[in-house]
Amino acid sequence: MILQMNNIRKQFDGLEVLKDISFGVDSGEVVSIIGPSGSGKSTLLRCATFLETIDGGEIWYMGEAAARTDASGHAVYVGKNELRRFRSYYGLVFQQFNLFPHYSILRNLIDAPIEVQHRTRDEATATAMDLLRKMGIEDKADAYPYQLSGGQQQRVAIARALAMKPEILFFDEPTSALDPELTGEVLKVIRQLADENMTMVVVTHEMSFARAVSNRVLFMDGGVIVEQGSPEEVFGNPQEERTRRFLSVFER
Repeated sequence: MILQMNNIRKQFDGLEVLKDISFGVDSGEVVSIIGPSGSGKSTLLRCATFLETIDGGEIWYMGEAAARTDASGHAVYVGKNELRRFRSYYGLVFQQFNLFPHYSILRNLIDAPIEVQHRTRDEATATAMDLLRKMGIEDKADAYPYQLSGGQQQRVAIARALAMKPEILFFDEPTSALDPELTGEVLKVIRQLADENMTMVVVTHEMSFARAVSNRVLFMDGGVIVEQGSPEEVFGNPQEERTRRFLSVFER
């Protein structure tokens, strides 16, 4: 089990956004998280990647606890050095690419492996060029983000996450900022990663993609997991009325 989240609770200003959520992700598994806006999907990802702190529950990576609830009911995290090690287990791809605008595409990919993982420049560059080639944009190595389309920038963002050689990749609505044509480019890359058994958690509103690529689908609403199962179960024969109502919108 690469990731295990148990009984996760999170609130903002007294509003409970995540209510006792538990799920795990096995090596090589692709888990899609679907649901309406405001259901807690992105917050769950931000908690999994320590961008938000949980109020209660447990977060485990690779069989080790990164955060757990103490006797008083509060979540306690491991120390800074240990947290840095936990962060090395995952990569995160955002909606808005988050590339460094003043860095070339190549430097966007090699900076963290050199500075954080202390890899040599030659090794980092070779890995980066392999990834850019895989993304079909090796000719953009010396370009800057503003010179690329949105779809190309998102492919760079995926390559940058992969350059750190993570155990698991998180995607937070990776196509929401793209038009339909560019969306296809990015989904093709994620599908290719799935074929290569990359472990991934994808928050997405692309239902056909989630159905085709996922091993498991989680439907969230109101801060809870309403239903989960294989794509065939969730999309083909949903058990909960709330799931059926949500999916019916996409079938029109």
